[in-house]
Order: sequence, then C-alpha cells, then structure tokens
Amino acid sequence: MIRAGRAALVQNSQDLAAAMGLKLGTFRNRKPYAADGFPATISPAGAAAMLWDAEQTAAFLAGEPVPDLPDQDADDDLLERIEAAALLGVTPATWTSYKRDPRIAPHLVTVAGVEHCPRAVLTAFRQAPATPPTGRPRGSGDMVPRDEIEARLGELLDADPALTIATVQQELGLAYSAAARWLPRLRGQRIADLVLAGTGLAPEDAAQQLGYPAAVRRAAVAAAQTVLRGRQKLPYLQRVADAVEAAGWSEHQDAAVREVDGDVLAAVLVLDAGAPAPALVWDERYGWRTALSRRHPIPKAGSRSEGVEEPRVLVAGVMEPEPQQLVEELAALAHSGDLQTQRGANTK
Repeated sequence: MIRAGRAALVQNSQDLAAAMGLKLGTFRNRKPYAADGFPATISPAGAAAMLWDAEQTAAFLAGEPVPDLPDQDADDDLLERIEAAALLGVTPATWTSYKRDPRIAPHLVTVAGVEHCPRAVLTAFRQAPATPPTGRPRGSGDMVPRDEIEARLGELLDADPALTIATVQQELGLAYSAAARWLPRLRGQRIADLVLAGTGLAPEDAAQQLGYPAAVRRAAVAAAQTVLRGRQKLPYLQRVADAVEAAGWSEHQDAAVREVDGDVLAAVLVLDAGAPAPALVWDERYGWRTALSRRHPIPKAGSRSEGVEEPRVLVAGVMEPEPQQLVEELAALAHSGDLQTQRGANTK
C-alpha cells in the first residue's frame, strides 16, 4: 500500500529504471530489484505492477541506510486492489464489481499507473456494504451485451490475472462456452500488447510477467501468437483498403483481422453497390478472393448450394499481392463480364 502522504514518492518499473539509468527492457531482464538488501515493493504479492518508495530506493542506490516506512494504518493510506479486496473480505474479481459503487468510484485514485482506494473509503463501505453480486440465474442467457463483453472481461482480467472461467460466469453471466472462448483471447491480447511495447519479452515471458497461471499460459501464448500475426498483417491490409477506396469502390474503412476455422486469420473489405463484387476477402491460407455476399462474405463451410457460382480467386498463387495489382485484376475481371453474377449479388 501507499502510506499516507507518500503518493508523490511512488515509483513504478519505468520510473525506477530511469532512476538507475537503464532502459525498461534491460531493467526487466536484469531485475536489479532482486539484489540483496534492495527495498521491498510497496505493492502486494500478486499485484499486476510493482511499485517502490522512491525515498527507500534512492537511499539504497546511494549506498545509504534504507529508511523504514510508517507502519501505522491511517485513513489516507492508499490500498491497491488486492489489499482493498482483502480489507473487504472479498476476492479481487468481486472488488472489480464493488469499486463501481458510487460510494467508492469517485474516490479512486491512480498513482504511477495503478489504481488505489483510500482506506477511509473502504472502512466506511465495509460498515454498510452493497449487496454482493449474484451468480447467473438458472436458465438465463448471456447477461452482458455482446458489444460490452470485451471491456467488462478486460476489467476483470486486469484486476485478477488468475481469473477463472467459473468467475467469469458468475461475474458477467456468460455461458461456459462464451467465457472459455473470450478469456484466452483477452489474455493473448494483453500478452501481445506487452510484447509490442518494446519490452524485449517473448510471449512466454510476457505471460509470466502478467501473472497468468502456468495452467493457462499455453493457450494464452497461442492466442497471443495469433494476435501478433494479425497485427503484422494490418499495415498491408490497410494499404489494400486504401487502394480499393482510391479506385472508387468503397468508402474509407480501417482494416481489421478476424479468426476463422480456429486460429486462421482473415479480413473482409466491404465494397460499394457499384463495385465489381459485394466484398473482398483475404485469408492467410489462400490470399484474396471475391465474396458472393456483403452480409455473409465468409460463408460457413459447406453452406453453398450446388450450382451457385464460386468466389473468384484474385492474383492466384500470391498470398499478399501488391494492392494496385489486386485492383487491376479486379477491374479487368469486371470489364470482361466474369463477375456479372457477383455484381448482381452485390444487392444482397
């Protein structure tokens, strides 16, 4: 916790690395804070981020005696989420629900990138707590709107790296299959974010640093590798989207990747009504093709009826053709009349 009056002295990893003249990646690799006698963190065990008291670290680095911190509880102490949950006698995941209470939310403060709550606020809340969140009613459907799942689940995961599917079901009311699908995906995104933040960490090391339990790391790392592949493809896909827009076949759209057939990456560019086809689809296994439907550009396996025209592969044999080459081939097909069926399908 941050003792009363010491918030201005809090250091996170980036602050301490700078004070030691180290790059953040070097700091994390060397772990100088593990040296004998180095001041202990003021963040609790299991916290997502390590924090130190700058007065203590400065003394250690100067070769001077490390001063003790105050050990008396005070109303102005600031407690991290694990400490706040412990004070209220709940799990960190439940704290994530409690902290939205209007008696708590306005008082939360962020110090060195980590959210804290004053002890006095927690003490008052404990004396008259809100009704604990209930589990999922029997027979109910998913309780969280689909467009809110990622944000709500992300909050729970950031608060508790060891979050379980059972807790997700209880806190958000998701079905087991939905929770089992979303949780590894979100962990993978967090790992990818850390890898791409210039830390120099491999996905496996990032998963460990984020505090993900060993039992879930394999699935989380696999999800992260898919996310990383997708982010590597985005610049190319955006170039294609921009070329299609320049050809007058679509409004501006931001390229995005999705997963199909497990961990295969695909992307869809929706075209305007006057374009040669309803949409373009890129699949990392096959490259580009036209789509027969704007509403369902990636049909389910086996969903096409016999006799219906197949999508047209563009720039055959090339997974990532130059955007202009793709546009030129699509234009040539349109002028030749080969895409007449697809132009008609564009109204669907």
